Amino acid sequence: MGLFKITVKQNRNSNGVNLEKGMSVEVSSKYTNPLTTNGGQEVIDAFKSKYGIDLKKHAGGSVLTLSAYLEVKNI
Repeated sequence: MGLFKITVKQNRNSNGVNLEKGMSVEVSSKYTNPLTTNGGQEVIDAFKSKYGIDLKKHAGGSVLTLSAYLEVKNI
C-alpha cells in the first residue's frame, strides 16, 4: 500500500468544472497508480471530498484522459 499525492499541473475548464493549477489531494492506495487503476475512483472520491469537484464530469466520463493534467507522486 502506498500514499500518493495527485496535483493539477495546469488550469483547465471543461463541462463547467474548473481545475486550477496546484490543487492537490493525497490518496492511500493498494495500486501502483491510483489514477489508472479501478477507473481512478480513489482520485475521483478524493477530489469530490476535498473540493466538491466531479472529475468524471470534467473528463467526460474517463479520468484517464486527465493524466496529462495530473501529476501522480508516490510519497
